[in-house]
Amino acid sequence: MCGIVGYFGDKTAKNFLVDGLSKLEYRGYDSAGIAVVNEGKVNIVKHKGRLANLTENLDGNKAEGTVGIGHTRWATHGEPSDINSHPHQSSKGDITVVHNGIIENYLELRQWLKGQGYEFISQTDTEVIPNLIHYYYKGDLFQAVVKATERLEGSYALGVISGQEPDKLVAVRKDSPLIVGLGQGETFIASDIPAIISYTRDIYLLEDREFVVITKDGAKILSGDGTEIKKDVFKVTWNEDAAEKGGYDSFMLKEINEQPKAIKDTLASRLSMNNDINFEDFKLSKEDLDKIDRIFIVACGTAYNAGLMGSVAIEKLAKIPVVVDIASEFRYKDPLVTNKSLVITLSQSGETADTLAVLRDCKKVGARTLAITNVVGSSISREADNVIYTMAGPEIAVASTKAYTTQVVVMYLMAMYFSELRGLMTKELDKELREALLLVPEKVQIILDKANEIEETANLLANEKDVFYLGRGADYALCIEASLKLKEISYIHSEAYAGGELKHGTIALIEKGTKVIALLTQRSLREKMISNIVEVKARGAEVIGIAYENDVLDESIFDKVIRIPELYNLVSPIVAIIALQLLAYYTAKNKGCDIDKPRNLAKSVTVE
Repeated sequence: MCGIVGYFGDKTAKNFLVDGLSKLEYRGYDSAGIAVVNEGKVNIVKHKGRLANLTENLDGNKAEGTVGIGHTRWATHGEPSDINSHPHQSSKGDITVVHNGIIENYLELRQWLKGQGYEFISQTDTEVIPNLIHYYYKGDLFQAVVKATERLEGSYALGVISGQEPDKLVAVRKDSPLIVGLGQGETFIASDIPAIISYTRDIYLLEDREFVVITKDGAKILSGDGTEIKKDVFKVTWNEDAAEKGGYDSFMLKEINEQPKAIKDTLASRLSMNNDINFEDFKLSKEDLDKIDRIFIVACGTAYNAGLMGSVAIEKLAKIPVVVDIASEFRYKDPLVTNKSLVITLSQSGETADTLAVLRDCKKVGARTLAITNVVGSSISREADNVIYTMAGPEIAVASTKAYTTQVVVMYLMAMYFSELRGLMTKELDKELREALLLVPEKVQIILDKANEIEETANLLANEKDVFYLGRGADYALCIEASLKLKEISYIHSEAYAGGELKHGTIALIEKGTKVIALLTQRSLREKMISNIVEVKARGAEVIGIAYENDVLDESIFDKVIRIPELYNLVSPIVAIIALQLLAYYTAKNKGCDIDKPRNLAKSVTVE
């Protein structure tokens, strides 16, 4: 999971390369580097660590030139180091490459290239690529890249330059994201839109195995046989300031506070003026739905947790069996997907490698596929039979917040839609659910306005090594996401458990002072949940409760209670997660953690 950029134009390349990488650092921050063509020679500057290490050590002379490529790395093969940093160069020439992805047959290629006299200095899989391109280079960089990629197995987005052809930049993608930005007298490549939004809003979205040859005449998109591919220009519509912090201490805090608008926009995109649910881009008849014998929801990380919430709503409202699974496991277990299945894939970026692979596998067996994603034009959105976009806007922080809540909102609306198609939705329930969903942005803002109280509660967690979350029903699904947030950004080990499972082993971990966060938003399960709280309290646990503001509770079993506005029980977890996001955020802040760039993580997981 890395970020790559490239520049060809009439200005100094390093300025864009460094700026573009700063907008992609959420994709990897183990090391950074740039390569610039200068007087027929490729000069490379790269350093281990954050991008700041690179910018502080840029040699002005070495970094001059108007053609260049850059890279910010999340290590897969080889530890973070100067040597393992990109760009990488052939040992026999100046073919220079930046790469996002994983080359699965790199060991085989490495051995073969060694037999051809090539030498290797890094531990990376990427280093085989420039050497392989050099092996095939016969005076045409494009042809050499084509021949080299025919031997690569795995995923890649590549930017390639050479002093032999100083007025050319070649790029290609396969299973890793890459876009082309079209400016005035300059052309860009990048892994994601934030890198180029300050420079142009006109882009090409590349498909797999599409090559880009950039010269002074602009960018040509070619197939492997050299045939030119005509593509429509995609216009980016969101504002540049959407990818800036806007006065907040971090992107994560900004994005937590953007959730009322993101949820409101997502609801507005699906509810008409008379509150009819609008899924024009995913039309189903009752007969279509009756033919679906099972729904599979497949995703990774936070998107998987949103799928868990969605499954609760679909099974409760539409009475359709739902299987929720982790994409990286699902594709290797011979899942029982057929042409009667609906497969829903969730991905914030629309580029998650394992989720994309599941989508492709399920299409092969004839299943109907639906993508729920935040990024227009992403691979998953283009390849699914149908796509529903969340309206979260750009999400930069590694730990997802507003993407999660908008995914859950879409899933709830879909559950209602399915229920109506099946004739199961009563007028009373329909009215109650719609009114509750429309109130969510207002209720979320109420929690945001009491962030100071939540920050005080976070002081109880900052020095902990272990934290447990307990919930039942929809609250248990919510606990899983809340626990992930705390782990991701504070590095505190935390686990989520169903309240009823306590007595089946977990309670052995509870001792004096153990912090337990208990959720109480599900009225029908409230008394049973209180019994679970009493059980951990009796064993010395310190309990933080999440409960409605007007609930009458036995305060003696809680050490602290975070109060949230009451809402219809099925919908209330969308509101409760805001308090839990803030709790994780302030815990991490109290510990001095780098909240937007947590260690060992990257935003868009484009490798399997």
